[in-house]
Amino acid sequence: MKPEYDFSKGKRGAIIPSTGKTRITIYLDDDILANFREQAEEKGTGYQTLINEVLKQHIQSSSERSLTEADLRRILREELSEIR
Repeated sequence: MKPEYDFSKGKRGAIIPSTGKTRITIYLDDDILANFREQAEEKGTGYQTLINEVLKQHIQSSSERSLTEADLRRILREELSEIR
């Protein structure tokens, strides 16, 4: 072992950068995390992968189900007719 090492050109973080994914810190409720870990163990995959898949599904279904003005008017008519 050398008595001294030169870290002047060293960089912090991952040695090999990952593409398409970003490392973040997120706080989740304990029961939510426990549920995902349980599901991941049953499926033989990682719990973070499951969380990522659920978020992707939510984004996809939300964009497919955008509420139109006609939908909103129909819903309001139905709700108001029940009140009268």
